[in-house]
Amino acid sequence: MPLMYFAAILVFTLVAFWLGRSRAYGLADPQGRLSHLHSLPGYHGAYVALCMLLPALAVFCAWMYAAPMVIERQVIANAGAAFTKLTEIERVGFMRDINALAFGGIVGSGSADKTKAAADLAQFTRYGDWGLGGVLAIVALVGLAVGLARISPKFRARNAVEWVIVALLLICSVIAVLTTVGIVLSVLFETLSFFTRYPAQDFFLGTKWNPDGSVESFGLIPLLVGTCLIMVVAMCVAGPIGLMAAIYMSEYASPRFRATAKPVLEILAGVPTVVFGFFAALTVAPFIRDAGQAVGLTVAAESALAAGLVMGIMIIPFISSLADDVINAVPQALRDGSYGLGATKSETIKRVVLPAALPGIVSAFMLAISRAVGETMIVVMAAGLAANLTVNPLEAVTTITVQIKNLLVGDQEFDSAKTLSAFALGFVLFVFTLILNIIALRIVKRYREAY
Repeated sequence: MPLMYFAAILVFTLVAFWLGRSRAYGLADPQGRLSHLHSLPGYHGAYVALCMLLPALAVFCAWMYAAPMVIERQVIANAGAAFTKLTEIERVGFMRDINALAFGGIVGSGSADKTKAAADLAQFTRYGDWGLGGVLAIVALVGLAVGLARISPKFRARNAVEWVIVALLLICSVIAVLTTVGIVLSVLFETLSFFTRYPAQDFFLGTKWNPDGSVESFGLIPLLVGTCLIMVVAMCVAGPIGLMAAIYMSEYASPRFRATAKPVLEILAGVPTVVFGFFAALTVAPFIRDAGQAVGLTVAAESALAAGLVMGIMIIPFISSLADDVINAVPQALRDGSYGLGATKSETIKRVVLPAALPGIVSAFMLAISRAVGETMIVVMAAGLAANLTVNPLEAVTTITVQIKNLLVGDQEFDSAKTLSAFALGFVLFVFTLILNIIALRIVKRYREAY
């Protein structure tokens, strides 16, 4: 029912727009001109639509938030002793059962108390849906009447509509900022809670990671080294290939070839990471192990090299696609000026195009690095779970994200050092990516060419 009401609100908003626009067109002079109107008819229609949409949407959201709590409170009050005598866990099960009886299609199961409570829940919910429909109808009609009544030649409908749009954009910006702040603070508080249970110096300087041992060890350094090792291997693959592919497609390839090659290359970005993980574990890792044994090298069954190579293949589209778009955005006049001074095509690319596109290229690399740092499935399936402190890509390593996944799998108690260490790892990952972005900004500021 609420979904139907929401769809009805959207439909009637379109009707309100049409009525407001028609009303504005009705204000035309005898010659059919609208020059005496302050705002175009479309703005009048948008104003009427907003007058109906915003109050109705506010009522709908408030009702959807408050109604379930009010209904549940009333059902509990009607249940009386049948509910109050239960323990906390039994109360959760009681509410789950009556919801299943009322809305889950379950008939004839449960005790008499649950059956009666389920009937009350269904009845109160039905009354609430009817009440919501009535309130929405009244609010929508009042908003429609107010909006239509304000339409006149001198009414500044455009100013009102644009003010609402600016307010909406501001709200979206504030939500984005507050969401980021909330994520950081939530991770920070849990990290501080972890450091009350485990020394911070042992976490940041420790060289052993063993959260499941008889003596728990939470040394960060093996995980950080493993993360950086796999990231470096991946970028050694994706960086040159992605950038060179972007340069070729934007500067050398014909439009027909580029129109075919770029979508094919970007298909890699849509392949699920678990597929890359299978490819790494079943094809690349055995090939590297066999090739290493053929030349006398000892290669682990799960190695950082296998994970890094496949991860590099996965992030090639992130670099090539973004770099291609950035290079194409460089004004053609810069190329023509370089050619006019006698520079060759390769010299123009190296000395004019790439410096002009440097900020976008660095952004593409940073996105690829962030993708590599945050990848989990490929590392789990190809590099293993062993927290080895090594810089040898032929050995098995693990990363920060893999350990976060392992620590938060299943039912966990969030008051133990083992579980809280996942938040400390997440905070370290956040700071790590922040430092990378600061370095990238410094590089752009130092080497970008301004035109």
